[in-house]
Amino acid sequence: MANHKSSIKRIRQTEKKRLHNRYYAKTTRNAVRKLRATSDKKEAAELYPKVSSMLDKLAKIRVIHKNKASNLKSKLAVYVNKL
Repeated sequence: MANHKSSIKRIRQTEKKRLHNRYYAKTTRNAVRKLRATSDKKEAAELYPKVSSMLDKLAKIRVIHKNKASNLKSKLAVYVNKL
């Protein structure tokens, strides 16, 4: 166990941030799954900008890598256009 005050505080902060990041990453993954499960073009077209925005925000705060966000957005755009 950590002995320094600063390291104890850092452990608390890290755990809080980890839970925060986990929540937003999971929420975004579920939104991506929902979009991929959609077979209606109109509904998918409405959902795509929201999911895209979520991915950009995760990349901005470095929960996921920016290239991963770009790859997911690209694949989702192809999917929506194919419908």
